[in-house]
Amino acid sequence: QVQLVESGGGLVQAGGSLRLSCAASGSIFSIMGWYRQAPGKQRELVASTAWGGSTNYADSVKGRFTISRDNAKNTVYLQMNSLKPEDTAVYYCNANSLRGYTYWGQGTQVTVSS
Repeated sequence: QVQLVESGGGLVQAGGSLRLSCAASGSIFSIMGWYRQAPGKQRELVASTAWGGSTNYADSVKGRFTISRDNAKNTVYLQMNSLKPEDTAVYYCNANSLRGYTYWGQGTQVTVSS
């Protein structure tokens, strides 16, 4: 059974930092990443990373967020620096298995106050 367990969300002032973690189990994942959904908006990709280490970022977070993964621990991280109020959203871990299935975490709230 595949499980994605997220942690690290919370409330932070603008300019601050947070680190999200997503521990996955039950499969090996080719691509792992983070999406976010703000109230009234569609879920959007924040960042993703492939098994080999390549990364992809939304333009809005480039230079501020860093995604990384520990394949041995099946864990993906999102280091978020210079946070802005517009980064406020529920952040979801996403993982794609080698067999092509997509899994989601339960979501973790990130709130950035101005």
